[in-house]
Amino acid sequence: MAGTLQIEDVAPRAVSPLAGLRVGYAPLSPTLEQPGDRRRFPYYAERRGFDFEIADPAQDYDVVVVSQRADVVRWARHAGRALLVYDLIDAYLAGPASDWKSRGRGVAKYAIGEIVHPVVDYRHAIEAMCFRADAVVCSTPQQKRDIGQLSDNVHVVLDAHFELGDTVKSDYRAGPVLNLLWEGQAENIPALEVVADALRGSTLADRAVVHLFTDLWYYRYLRSVGRRSSVRLGRRLFPRVYFYEWNPHLFASVATGCDVALAPVDLSTPLTAGKPENKLLLYWRLGLPVLVSASDAYLRATREAGVPDTAAHGADEWRAALERYGPDDDARREAAERGLRYVAEHHSEEQLLARWDRVFDSILDA
Repeated sequence: MAGTLQIEDVAPRAVSPLAGLRVGYAPLSPTLEQPGDRRRFPYYAERRGFDFEIADPAQDYDVVVVSQRADVVRWARHAGRALLVYDLIDAYLAGPASDWKSRGRGVAKYAIGEIVHPVVDYRHAIEAMCFRADAVVCSTPQQKRDIGQLSDNVHVVLDAHFELGDTVKSDYRAGPVLNLLWEGQAENIPALEVVADALRGSTLADRAVVHLFTDLWYYRYLRSVGRRSSVRLGRRLFPRVYFYEWNPHLFASVATGCDVALAPVDLSTPLTAGKPENKLLLYWRLGLPVLVSASDAYLRATREAGVPDTAAHGADEWRAALERYGPDDDARREAAERGLRYVAEHHSEEQLLARWDRVFDSILDA
């Protein structure tokens, strides 16, 4: 297990270091509708009470926050006086530099208009952006280690899930049906294959019903090519499955009515295996017991929370975890309470805002 998340004590603070400055944001989506927009810098700005503009590289600012879906080729060459903060959420620097997907990503991003110039190797563009930025924000200690070779000012900041309100599960008695929950982007549904394999050989196979919160359609390539049906894919995996389009009110209500939440990831690919514990913390915040794949981030978080046996490597371990927690109301309650206590102690809203404060303090003080 590489890295440990360091949690600092925080003092209450009402004003951002960015107050009174001209601030730009290069977003994940122009309308700020992506979860990464709602749950990261724009959320911080709203809670700290200051305005920002959608950044125009032709304009100048005091500070610009550059998301990982912005035109990093252009921002890495930005010659203005603005201090740049690069919010690199995903583990694009994990794995070998020769990865063919990295070599094709620059052309693909040019094809869909995310960058103004095609690049042969998009990994080099990411590295250049890390080198140019005055601070880099990432989401795991493993990322911080990798990015630390390019920047001496790297911060770990996770997502804000406070849009779900104060809904918390309180009844852990399971009926004759075991309700399993998953939420995420539709293109990640194939990660549930390991759960489907585990259920096929499980004593719980006849009891399990799966609830999926996701888009009903998705595109396999470039977010515009190869339209696929999420419903068809989900029904191929599970004989009893329900679909819901995501919104915070419906999600919180249905989620807290479920018995166990699922967070599988593809451990064979560095990009997906390097994902942070955001989804796990979202479920824990709702008071749910959660079964996860044994990625570095999930292993670290489950061990720190005191529920290491909720992390599984393959179908056999997933089956064992399902059969351990599925029939046992008390075990599910204890796992959920430990997770809820962990997020309350280490991932409160004020702690999250304070981590963003430290990012901007670090560049403005310098």
